[in-house]
Amino acid sequence: MKQEIDIARVLCALEDLPDGGCRGFTAGEGDWPLRGLLVRVGDEVRGYVNRCPHAGHPLDLLPGRFLSPDGALILCSSHGALFDKLTGSCIAGPCAGRSLRAVPLRIVDGYVMLADDVDVTALAEDRL
Repeated sequence: MKQEIDIARVLCALEDLPDGGCRGFTAGEGDWPLRGLLVRVGDEVRGYVNRCPHAGHPLDLLPGRFLSPDGALILCSSHGALFDKLTGSCIAGPCAGRSLRAVPLRIVDGYVMLADDVDVTALAEDRL
């Protein structure tokens, strides 16, 4: 039985996020929507808030460029911090030991979606 899909929670089609790939997303409304990124490693997809834990600004100074040159890690373009794709943990740089804020996801009928309990406004305002 197919699950009902809430189109407002869809971030992208799974097929639009290739293995090893990454893409940004925006969810919510108003002046300060949630800006995040999705990464895929094999069958795993992770979502993170697009905000460096070191300085609080977006990771991608050049829009949509979230990965290190070899594609193995998430990169903060401003200060060079490197993050593990599957855990969001900073493994090098000025925020070593800290992590990106995870965005809970679910995959339904080939779509990457925000999990039902995600409060987009709270994540966007960093109130969690």
